[in-house]
Amino acid sequence: MRKQFKRMFTGLLFSLLTSGAALAQGGTPSAFGPGEQARYRVQYLGMTAGSAQVTVGAPMKQWGKEVWPIVSVAKSEAVAGVWPVKDKYVSYWDFGTQRVLGSDMHEDQNNKRRRVRVKLGEDGRSALVVKQKEGEAPRESTHELVEGTLDVAGATFALRNRSLEVGKEFAYPVFTGSRNFLMKAKVEARETLDTKLGKQEVYRLRVYTEFSGKLQSKRDMRAWFTADARRLPVRIEAELVLGSLVAELTEYQQGKVVAPAPAVTARNGT
Repeated sequence: MRKQFKRMFTGLLFSLLTSGAALAQGGTPSAFGPGEQARYRVQYLGMTAGSAQVTVGAPMKQWGKEVWPIVSVAKSEAVAGVWPVKDKYVSYWDFGTQRVLGSDMHEDQNNKRRRVRVKLGEDGRSALVVKQKEGEAPRESTHELVEGTLDVAGATFALRNRSLEVGKEFAYPVFTGSRNFLMKAKVEARETLDTKLGKQEVYRLRVYTEFSGKLQSKRDMRAWFTADARRLPVRIEAELVLGSLVAELTEYQQGKVVAPAPAVTARNGT
């Protein structure tokens, strides 16, 4: 059970909370920028299981291009009774072209370490994946992608720079590092939500994913985004095969406001 929860905790945190990309709408400032920092408390079966901190870093060079490193750190809590987890996920967002260039995952779970690097091709239609366990040789594989593919985090937070209105639907091709699928989201309602940062006007979204195994959902996930210009995720709920998991925003620091590049639209979105 501990091993199952460890994998579920880490996988879900990064799939839901890391902001790997945002599809900006031309002329509208990005909903987030360098310097933004958000911290979430994660509960499993009503018990505090850990936390995740998401930081939009200062512009840097990666693979010869200027990117925003989106750095997410997930930690398990000792009271959760699980193996110690401290993982870091970095997604490289090219703000100039509005696309993800790749990512690095650094896993440290129960003192066992692993690294996974994903680098997208120049045309955005392929990915080189390098996986390496500590003490072992790296393993490489190549994958074909649909043009415009994002990582899971990128597709999730692409919604932050979209105009949210009740009834709108979005779809994004996603690559997890091993498989492709289409992530879908529908804005179901606008409502008021009590949060750790006070009452917030929010949009409630239903999100469809294709996670499998212990991350498989018994029903679609639900997410609440603020109805202001930040469109900030303040709560996420998932009902998994091993139980319910809730992530709540507890701290937030706004980043730099940056004007976007020309618009990039979601696949089948509006």
